[in-house]
Amino acid sequence: MKLASHYIDGKWLNALSGKGTQGESVNPATSEPAALFAEGGVDEAAAALRAADLAFRKTNWRRSPRMRADILLDFATRLEARKEEIADWLVTLNGKLRREALGEIGGAISELRYYAGFARNLAGRILEVEPHCYSSLDREAAGVAVIIVPWNAPVTLLVRSLAPALAAGCTAVLKPAHQTALVHNMVLETLVCDERLPAGVVNSVIESGAVVSQHLCASPLTDVISFTGSTAVGKRIAQTASSTLARLSLELGGKAPAVVFKDSDLGKTVAGIVAGALVMAGQQCTAIARVLVEESHFDTFAARLKQALQEVRVGPGNDAASQMGCLIDMRNRDRIASLVETAAKEHTMHLRGDVGKGALARGAFITPSLVEVEDLASPMIQDELFGPLLVIERFRDEEDAVERANATRYGLAASVWTLDASKARRVASQIRSGTVWSNTHNRLFAEAETGGHHDSGYGRLHGAEGLNDFLATKHFYFET
Repeated sequence: MKLASHYIDGKWLNALSGKGTQGESVNPATSEPAALFAEGGVDEAAAALRAADLAFRKTNWRRSPRMRADILLDFATRLEARKEEIADWLVTLNGKLRREALGEIGGAISELRYYAGFARNLAGRILEVEPHCYSSLDREAAGVAVIIVPWNAPVTLLVRSLAPALAAGCTAVLKPAHQTALVHNMVLETLVCDERLPAGVVNSVIESGAVVSQHLCASPLTDVISFTGSTAVGKRIAQTASSTLARLSLELGGKAPAVVFKDSDLGKTVAGIVAGALVMAGQQCTAIARVLVEESHFDTFAARLKQALQEVRVGPGNDAASQMGCLIDMRNRDRIASLVETAAKEHTMHLRGDVGKGALARGAFITPSLVEVEDLASPMIQDELFGPLLVIERFRDEEDAVERANATRYGLAASVWTLDASKARRVASQIRSGTVWSNTHNRLFAEAETGGHHDSGYGRLHGAEGLNDFLATKHFYFET
């Protein structure tokens, strides 16, 4: 089996000394081992940080914007050349559909090219504060960036932090998810093969536990932490980083509501919600988790949504006929199955999902579920479920719709479905989410910032603001 290794100070290695220990990455569609990864620890984390700190202080990386731009552009070109191979492994290790894998890699390529342009446009400003007295406000790289990447979109979620970090002139230590470590390595290979990249600018340490992440977040060498993952882990990272006051960018959990008005296009709305809810089998923080339907339209809409969910073909990601892949592992499949069991006892089930049968029983497959919930205090509404378990709710009018949409601590994404453009804009302005779409969901672009409120984190990714977490402003005063 192929082995994913650490990358520290310009070298691939399995441990700082000796062979080190190894772990297995499993194909969630078959539950069979698919790849190996080197298991890192504190020694590897410390070495990676030292290398990144030294490269930041001693090389010309942060003063070479044109070189950084060229490296990012060539990174994108090489990633595009290997997209088919990387997509195959992403399907194998993650379980998502192949079209989802290719879409993810395409998004990463776009992100790299977008931030390559920014690398050459990091302008500050100069002002004359008094006669012959000047203040120069320079935009500088923030320092060493630690980027912690989850398994659900390991290519896009790596690049959307790494691209602006490198464009800004930062050096980086990456901590990928062990489940998709081999995919991470394949992406990293398309960058670090560039001979212009100084050793230590990019480093990567793999682990299946948490000691590497804890060391990276607590180290005084770390200037910026960019983390995508659960709210619980994000809060622990914030507590750890408080000892050094490292800058934080946290994109955490979500509970995205889709607000459906009676004047929406029934067929297009049902299709859009199915696509928005079942992306990556519901394992995406922006995926639709709650469907809020105007009361007079509820019965008709619920019946159509149930039918559409029932017709979704669940199967392996490499099967072109599959419309939804599997969950990341059997533990999460069983977790969702248990939640469905609980929901069936406490609420009205419109559609009850089942674990895979036949050949699918070996993998982490479960069909979609649809549960009707009224009580806003229910865990079905308040907790992030992260799977193909969709909650449907009723609302009376616009005010009630907004109140329900804002009834959780999450505020990452939402969508409004109506043919009345004024109503869509009016409701969107009242929903406390970093992104609100109209008559669509999960439309994400390199040019447009995303981020959350409350338990969905803080900071913004993508767009011009995506650079801010990796840049610092220096005031230089001089007189003539």
